[in-house]
Amino acid sequence: MVAKRLRLLARYITLIPALFLAGCSSQGLARQFVLFRPAGPLANVDFRFTILDVAVMLGIIIPTTIMTIFFLLRYRKTNTKAVYDPKWSHSNFIEFVVWTIPILTVAMLGYYSYQGTFAVNPYNPRLIDRSAGGKKAPRPLDVDVITTDWQWLFIYPKQHIATANELVIPVGTPVHFHLTSATVVNDFYIPKLAGMIDIMPGMRTKQVLLANKMGLYQGYSANFSGGGFSWMGFKTKVVGQNKFQTWAEQVAKSPQTLNYAGFNTFAKPYKNVDGKTDQFSHVSAGLFDRVIKAVTMGKVYKTPLPTYGKA
Repeated sequence: MVAKRLRLLARYITLIPALFLAGCSSQGLARQFVLFRPAGPLANVDFRFTILDVAVMLGIIIPTTIMTIFFLLRYRKTNTKAVYDPKWSHSNFIEFVVWTIPILTVAMLGYYSYQGTFAVNPYNPRLIDRSAGGKKAPRPLDVDVITTDWQWLFIYPKQHIATANELVIPVGTPVHFHLTSATVVNDFYIPKLAGMIDIMPGMRTKQVLLANKMGLYQGYSANFSGGGFSWMGFKTKVVGQNKFQTWAEQVAKSPQTLNYAGFNTFAKPYKNVDGKTDQFSHVSAGLFDRVIKAVTMGKVYKTPLPTYGKA
């Protein structure tokens, strides 16, 4: 009788995930579950260790849930077959189980957390060198990232160009980011390419990624930062080497230039409802460092009354 009830309960439990998928198309699911389709070695490591953590925790949660249900059914008051032993007080076997399993679980999670953290360490990206398969990795591309309220500015210092709300990188090339914020704390996050990392005002943070597949990926600000946060995303385009070079040359011809005064105009709070992107040529050298210095000296970009789609 108990076994029959457990089988029936298990059957209903397996139907629960279907409720969360109701009304979703296959394309909609593909857009939602981007974490399960990594397109680079660092994102793949994050994915593998996330699955490992979930598997270990399920190895505790599922048996515990089953045993709880079993004990509730087996030792309920109305079950006349349950054994009543008022003199029982201790079991070495139970003590062994309840101490050994948590210790092993914590040790396993601690070990793999250590391995995963250092595998994607942005300040020592040895994983990128290993992903080259013994070949010499291509020369990395440097990109300076500045966040404002509520836009992204990507500066390519060696190319002397910049883009707003759009990141373009070549496939198979390591990308080294230097990140800072001109306003509040934000998070740089491209789920299919790079893990989440904080961007703090007046500070310099590093991140690194390598994209193995060409395509269009979505980047986010993963830290709530006020009224324009909902629209604070950016497109990440991974293109071929030749196409990237052509793109950089095209941006270098843009009539819009960017110096520190121009950045102060750009950095005024702006809700990018329409997903506007901009391109800048002749970006002033050292602009990234100058923004950091200004913020540490107390530079503030005040938020005006609510405006939508207007600077």
